[in-house]
Amino acid sequence: MNIFIITGTSGSGKSVAIRALEDAGFDCIDNLPVQLLENLIRDIQPDQNQSIAIAIDGRQGASIQGLPNIISHLKEEHAVTVLFLDATTAALVNRFSETRRRHPLSSKSNHLSDHSLIESINLERELLTELNRIGHHIDTSHLSPHTLRNWIKELIPGTANGLILLFQSFGFKNGLPEDADIVFDLRCIANPYYESALRLLNGNDEPVKSFLYQQPDFLAMENDIFQFIEKWLSKYQVESRNYLTVGIGCTGGQHRSVAMVNDLFVRFIQSKGEMAGIHFLKRHRELD
Repeated sequence: MNIFIITGTSGSGKSVAIRALEDAGFDCIDNLPVQLLENLIRDIQPDQNQSIAIAIDGRQGASIQGLPNIISHLKEEHAVTVLFLDATTAALVNRFSETRRRHPLSSKSNHLSDHSLIESINLERELLTELNRIGHHIDTSHLSPHTLRNWIKELIPGTANGLILLFQSFGFKNGLPEDADIVFDLRCIANPYYESALRLLNGNDEPVKSFLYQQPDFLAMENDIFQFIEKWLSKYQVESRNYLTVGIGCTGGQHRSVAMVNDLFVRFIQSKGEMAGIHFLKRHRELD
């Protein structure tokens, strides 16, 4: 079966993820008790075409710490994708303040005062530590629900065995992407933003690309990044990783990083192809 396990911090967008997978044809279950997961999968196993998405998170309390072992067992027979959604503490606090919802762990804490929100968030992070390590991490701090839905749908073709190599552009002024495994900094390359004719364009536009291709440093950096990832990619595959996220950053995430991600995405598809057991994705955090 094709199984999606949706987990992560409360307020990070798990309900959006579940709806996106439901729209994609998955049967979805929210807040399933951990101890029922294996029985559920066993009961529906006769349907070989079943695609199921299950949300399990900190609402389950300490029992969720047994979920990584259960997932390991399920992977022996099924295609299992673990999707971990998270956001900065500041973003989570803001979302709870906007919705006026109580954090689901606040009633399980010994402190029920008006100041228990951050305490509940920290408690939940501790409970989910192991799941964060094994799941595909998406930082939703700056994402709209529409963008998150699109990103999740992109992952569905990659649920089969193999490595998902994701190239993501971003702007340093908005912070590092928390889901990046490797980060490259392009701020040392001439910035098209300071060309008045290019300022309102982005790295998808031909004039910006032409400007950057005239910069020897841009082409040299691209070759260096390509060669570095190509050299070490097999090591990540041997490590049995499911995801590798490469962050490419510039100041605003509009020009240099966007063009670089586009180029690397195309070069790796042409070089490796899907036959190598690698599924390639690209995202532009600031443009999205």
